[in-house]
Amino acid sequence: MRALLLLPLVCLLACRSSSSGGANDAELMAQVREKLAARDAKLQAYQLEGTQTEGDTASAGFSFAYRAPQKMRGTVSAPQARQVWWDGKHLYEQVEATKQFTTFTSQVSAEKLSAFLTEIFTPFVPDGFRAPLLLRSTKAKRTTGLPQAREAVELTMALEGEAAGGVEVTYVLRWPTLDFLARRTRAPDGTRAEVRMEEEHCDAGLGLCVPKKLTRWLGDAKQGQMVLSKVDLKATLPNDAFTPATPEGYSVQTRTLVDSEAQESGPKPPSGG
Repeated sequence: MRALLLLPLVCLLACRSSSSGGANDAELMAQVREKLAARDAKLQAYQLEGTQTEGDTASAGFSFAYRAPQKMRGTVSAPQARQVWWDGKHLYEQVEATKQFTTFTSQVSAEKLSAFLTEIFTPFVPDGFRAPLLLRSTKAKRTTGLPQAREAVELTMALEGEAAGGVEVTYVLRWPTLDFLARRTRAPDGTRAEVRMEEEHCDAGLGLCVPKKLTRWLGDAKQGQMVLSKVDLKATLPNDAFTPATPEGYSVQTRTLVDSEAQESGPKPPSGG
């Protein structure tokens, strides 16, 4: 279910963009960061259920639950049914095919643990439910004329590090609520990809909207889509929702994540389907 990562994948040609330099750019970027933080603070607990389709393959069902500051639970039905939980101290994985239940304790640094948990759970979280990670080099500019919004802001940054390969990412967010509209990527060879918001769920009380349907494109070819059948932005999630009981009939083991082996020793992110 790596597909659930909704890989970074256009603004219509009719869109008009405007930007000003210097202090105005810095002021806009400061406003964006402030509004993203305020938006994140509104999403304290939520539950999602939906399906992910890749090309002509059958849909795979998934669910995700989150409670601030960092409790998470993800479930995927295909190609291999499995569940993963993080209760703030321990990571748990349950794999149905092998009847294996594993508890992971952590001895990794806080920075590596955060990166590892991001890799595990990001595939379950559609764009628009968590604020994008903006690099210090991110540039912001206002746009108008989009079909989904009168005003929007584009946030563009070049990914860093050798693995990034010079890829440029642009988020398009509705202004001023910063609801997700699109995420575009451009590779150095000119390859373009995009995630588009096609339908959304809006909550008047929270004053924001989140995607209900997202499609993925490579150039002009549609690659897949994600459709949410359930969106609950005010879920009541007790602590035990993130600390599973040991299932009957499963082989049980405890493993430890350490800095040198975190990627090898821990559960792998969802892949396939």
